[in-house]
Amino acid sequence: MENLNEKQLNKYQVTIHFNMDDDFMSVVPAHRIYINDLITKGIIDYYSVSMETQRCWITINALDKKEVTEYLEQSPLFKYWSIEIDELFVYDGQTYRLPAVQLN
Repeated sequence: MENLNEKQLNKYQVTIHFNMDDDFMSVVPAHRIYINDLITKGIIDYYSVSMETQRCWITINALDKKEVTEYLEQSPLFKYWSIEIDELFVYDGQTYRLPAVQLN
């Protein structure tokens, strides 16, 4: 597989709606291992979950929406999800800025 830096990747915002039950909770540990692997590989930038609204947001790097879907389908939780995938045009934040200069 090519290094992510060698591909022209796009950023996608994935919004996931899910319904929890006991079976859902039983596969969360395996799902977290999978998500942690994608974060380590630089495929996922951010992963956030709201238990209050039963929604999840993932910022993911991929060639196209098809590749995003392929990553998501590998999660043990995929069958519990309804997903929306949006390609991002602007993606900015503190982590993409140079550190503030501090004079000594």
